[in-house]
Amino acid sequence: MGISISLTDLPIKQEGIVEEILGTNQNKRRLLDLGFVPGTRVKTVRKSPAGNPIAYLIRGTVIALRKSETDLIIVQTAEENEEESYAWGTSNFEEKI
Repeated sequence: MGISISLTDLPIKQEGIVEEILGTNQNKRRLLDLGFVPGTRVKTVRKSPAGNPIAYLIRGTVIALRKSETDLIIVQTAEENEEESYAWGTSNFEEKI
């Protein structure tokens, strides 16, 4: 098993699994609506030159979030040899990243 960190600390091209959403009910609802549901795989795609916002691949979609939002998302880092528990979808988007 991996370690629990905030999504902000997940390195580029690394994957994690959403464990928990912190913050107010309004913030939680928005992040859940965007697909950051516990058990879902997420991958850091790229960071802006200033480091904010950061783009993430989740459920086949790239979403950019500010650090203030990603600090609220706790993920467990994925192991290198861990089996895929979530299909990224049928597109070749991941190969282009």
